[in-house]
Amino acid sequence: MSLNRSDVEKVALLARLQLSEAEVDAMTNQLGKIVAYVEMLSELDTNDVPPMAHAVELENVFADDVVRPSLDRMDALKNAPKADEECFRVPAVLGD
Repeated sequence: MSLNRSDVEKVALLARLQLSEAEVDAMTNQLGKIVAYVEMLSELDTNDVPPMAHAVELENVFADDVVRPSLDRMDALKNAPKADEECFRVPAVLGD
C-alpha cells in the first residue's frame, strides 16, 4: 500500500488540520516512509507468536485499596474561593 497526497489531505481533513502545500508534501513523504516500514513487518512469520495486549507482561499495576482518614470537609472548604457549609460554590455552566 502506498500513500499518496490525497490520502494525506483526507487524513488532515478528518483530523481538522490545516496543512500548507509544503506540509502536505512533507507529510506525504514522511508518512509514506512509515507505511513502507510497517509493510516490511508484514513479511515476518508470526504464526507462532501468541497475541498479546501489551509488549511486556504486566501484573496488577494498581495499588491495594487501603482505608485511611480523608481530608476534613471544613479544611477542604476553607481553601475554596466560594463555599457554603457543605459544598464548593461554582458558577452555573448550563444556565439557571
